[in-house]
Amino acid sequence: MTSASSNPPTSAELPQIKSPADLKALSLDQLPALAEKIRRDLIETLAETGGHLGPNLGVVELSIAMHRVFDTPKDKFVFDVAHQAYVHKMLTGRWDKIHTIRQFEGLNGFCLRSESEHDCYGAGHAGTAMSAALGMAAGRDLKGTDENVVVVAGDAAFTCGPTFEALNNVAAHTKKFIVVLNDNEWSIDKNVGAIAKYFNAIATNPAYASLHQKAAAFVEKVVGKAVRHMAGKVEESAKGLVLAASKQPAPTSSVIFEEFGFRYYGPIDGHDLPLLIKTFEFLKNQTEPVLLHIITEKGRGYKPALEDPGKFHGLGKYNIETGEVQSTATPTYSQIFARSVTDFAKDDEKIVAITAAMPGGTGLSVFKKELPERYYDVGIAEEHAALFACGLATQGLRPFLTIYSTFMQRAYDMIIHDMAIQSLPVRMCMDRGGLSGDDGPTHHGLFDIAYLRPVPGLVHMQAKDEDEFVDMLWTMANYEKGPIAIRYPRGSGTGAKPKEKPVLLEIGKAEIVADGTDVALIGLGSMFEMAEAAKKQLEAQGLSVALINPRWIKPLDTAVIETFARKVTVICTFEDHVLHNGFGCSVMEHLNEARIPTPVVRVGWPDEFVEHGNVPALRKKHGLTAEAAVAKVLTALGRSA
Repeated sequence: MTSASSNPPTSAELPQIKSPADLKALSLDQLPALAEKIRRDLIETLAETGGHLGPNLGVVELSIAMHRVFDTPKDKFVFDVAHQAYVHKMLTGRWDKIHTIRQFEGLNGFCLRSESEHDCYGAGHAGTAMSAALGMAAGRDLKGTDENVVVVAGDAAFTCGPTFEALNNVAAHTKKFIVVLNDNEWSIDKNVGAIAKYFNAIATNPAYASLHQKAAAFVEKVVGKAVRHMAGKVEESAKGLVLAASKQPAPTSSVIFEEFGFRYYGPIDGHDLPLLIKTFEFLKNQTEPVLLHIITEKGRGYKPALEDPGKFHGLGKYNIETGEVQSTATPTYSQIFARSVTDFAKDDEKIVAITAAMPGGTGLSVFKKELPERYYDVGIAEEHAALFACGLATQGLRPFLTIYSTFMQRAYDMIIHDMAIQSLPVRMCMDRGGLSGDDGPTHHGLFDIAYLRPVPGLVHMQAKDEDEFVDMLWTMANYEKGPIAIRYPRGSGTGAKPKEKPVLLEIGKAEIVADGTDVALIGLGSMFEMAEAAKKQLEAQGLSVALINPRWIKPLDTAVIETFARKVTVICTFEDHVLHNGFGCSVMEHLNEARIPTPVVRVGWPDEFVEHGNVPALRKKHGLTAEAAVAKVLTALGRSA
């Protein structure tokens, strides 16, 4: 490789990178300019589209080094979560499409097997990479092939149970396996717990200081050696490699990885390209499981992202100069939730709040700041969070378990086995209940009605606006008979201002907004506005239209449903959820059991994984509009639109 010249090339002089082969054709002294160009393009592009800026700025050199040394798609890169794979996409033939990231019909914000042969595994949730990659390695061994399997996992992934379950099996199932521990001390928010402290102890121990020798010379020197004890004060200008059998006392040694059968290397500087390249050239020839611990800087190269890593983990459009994001005209549901529960807790010492590494996304940063002694961030550990909430409930406390709808799927066994069977009053607050737009299928909250509806004794609800939302939260705070859940959408609602003092709602009692004799429209939660719009269009055609705000998914207000089913010709339900086993299904099931033949047409998401994109475009494509609802109703009535 060519050594760095006195006048290194600028990014403007670089050839276009259309594949990993183009990257491999560059000289070593061209790579810093490539890293600079990638960062500049990411900052400029995501200012217009939004996205996961901070994580990707932190893995630029890592991504370059991996594609320099390994050969995808033959070699397999498995990213945990995969929100940090934008650079990987740019280097594998998608640079010219990076401006479409997370846009309707554009690049997905995560790895997607159907998008590129270089994306060997899709993901969006944490803790999946280690197990999936181990399966790939075991499959490779059975087939007798020789490709490398490389896991890229942030330190937050090591707070996930599945990661440790996989670690426990690696040595038993394969010999050739590479894990890159990308340690930036952040998942979405600052990492918490013993594992985070463990990694910090490794990274800050003076025994793991830099080597005086250059990286290449060091790698040559240690090849074939099993043990090297690093100690003493050495230069700070370069990070060193440390082999697994360090003699440092726990917890500052790598003993945890040794016990899992890994050879540990690191920590090293994750932004030192020559060192990363030399290290990967060494590691890819090892015939035992190895773990490389790198230290990176989330948001590197962009001052606003360095100053506020949590904000720039994932955000919307921003001003490049200041990093400011345009605020919404009305508070979001997340903000209203956090403010309300925090205020409730100030008057009720039994209220506690739990999040799984999402204080920013859920809004609970407010609770954390104002009531830190009753705030719990358990890391990316939803199963533990649910069980922890159950334990708190047994002590007479009132836990608000705040987890996105899509992530609550991971705690389903706990909802049944621990909450419901024992009738423990855990309050499940499921943010992003409904379409999550540009985040795509791994993050859409379109299944929670289906998976909670069969659970005996569980209460589930969704508000039509912000005022009713606060009333529901207040009702949850005062409910003690068993588990109770609320789903609410991403972003803002109608702008309805909550009343000064919330009121208790009657469990299972719907709100009749308007009476009618031809059609009854039942609009659940955020879809109530669509039902209102459909009502106006149907009335313009001379129909008498009832409008119902159901409020309760479970228990269903069967009395109201039966009353209107007996006097209208058609019922139409609206839900921001898949139609299969959704809210509309519950209406149909009840009418069938009651032997009421009134037809029910439903507006909701189809039986497929909905792609990413802006919400209006996706609703139009999949028929979730007032116009589509009107057409369905008119067809059921035997009338033309």
